[in-house]
Amino acid sequence: MELFAGVGGFRLGLEKTEGFNVYWGNQWEPSKKSQDAFNCYAKQFKNNGIHSNDDITTVDEKQFTNSGINLIVGGFPCQDYSVARSLSGEKGLEGKKGVLFWEIIRLVGEIRPKYILLENVDRLLKSPSKQRGRDFSIMLASLRDLNYSVEWRVINAADYGQAQRRRRVFIFAVSNDTAYIKDNKTISNQDMLHHKGFFARPFPIEKEYNIKHQPQELQLPLSILDISEEFSQKYLNAGIMRGGNVYTEEVLPQSEESIPLGAILQSDVDEKYYLSDVAIEKFIYLKGPKKIERTSSTGHKYTFSEGGMSFPEPLDKPGRTMLTSEGTVNRSSHVVKDPTTQRLRILTPVECERLNGFPDNWTEGMADRMRYFCMGNALVVGLIERMGNRIKEIEENEINQLKSEPQQLSFFGY
Repeated sequence: MELFAGVGGFRLGLEKTEGFNVYWGNQWEPSKKSQDAFNCYAKQFKNNGIHSNDDITTVDEKQFTNSGINLIVGGFPCQDYSVARSLSGEKGLEGKKGVLFWEIIRLVGEIRPKYILLENVDRLLKSPSKQRGRDFSIMLASLRDLNYSVEWRVINAADYGQAQRRRRVFIFAVSNDTAYIKDNKTISNQDMLHHKGFFARPFPIEKEYNIKHQPQELQLPLSILDISEEFSQKYLNAGIMRGGNVYTEEVLPQSEESIPLGAILQSDVDEKYYLSDVAIEKFIYLKGPKKIERTSSTGHKYTFSEGGMSFPEPLDKPGRTMLTSEGTVNRSSHVVKDPTTQRLRILTPVECERLNGFPDNWTEGMADRMRYFCMGNALVVGLIERMGNRIKEIEENEINQLKSEPQQLSFFGY
């Protein structure tokens, strides 16, 4: 089951392993009349599984009872996950309306999949700014209460052979009823992170941790309400939670050679992607260093400082993190000197697809602006393929222990 499917990055990566069948996938963009991402998803995966374009909050979870879904995946929005006592007091705790993480929890509570794989921006580990780590603690405790153990890792795609310096946190939850949890029960937390755990094999790390950040152990409070109101914690870039016991460590990747930006560029690019003299001047200003005196709403004067960026982009390094504003005249857009014409231009939509590891023209058919937007929201497919192979490995061990015939996993998404 795939939640928050976008244009299908999770599904594409998993299906590359040839070990997953899709049962149901959902994509719905509430702020747009034109459902471009869903239309792309439905076209690319035509006649393969059920495609839903409904608001996930209106989806009845009972339809998935006993459906045999083993895996739920999704890249969900980073929001405020705080909870409060319900007004009547009879329903216990209630999360904020519109927070889609609670929809994941609702579906997990009914489906009870063996595995859950989620993706988010890495600032999730530190949010909110006034109560660091509260939101992630609520997530961990919510999964604990549903009888799951959790591993997480912040991964920079370029560290593991990809073409983009895209840093995201991936969260893998697994049912405590599985052989994976039972077999590793006596393995230390550090050994899980470095050798035996979910991320350790597909994304190897150095023996040493970052000495600037000492590993930490903690016990999550039993009450999610207590976490929401009072608890804070500094979470590092990797960790594990078993039974409410948390261990977190700042791990160092065993970096692989990445794909340079120059290797994904097209030739014979359409003239519309080249920059005018006016656009070049704007980019020079936006990407240059600056100190600007500003006045706050309270009348306080301060200096806004911003460092300079490479202009144009170095072609011998992987691309920077791509945002949804890619392709517009702003500080974050990539500007390259075309190797053939030696003129400055922005990236093409196909080049953006390549930065995320999608096939060329995956998003063809929608306007360029939406193609950039969808790629700014998308996953790096190569990372998901590695994770998919790791899930297959874990599942094969489950099957072997049950002495049953091998079978493919099914998954679900939004």
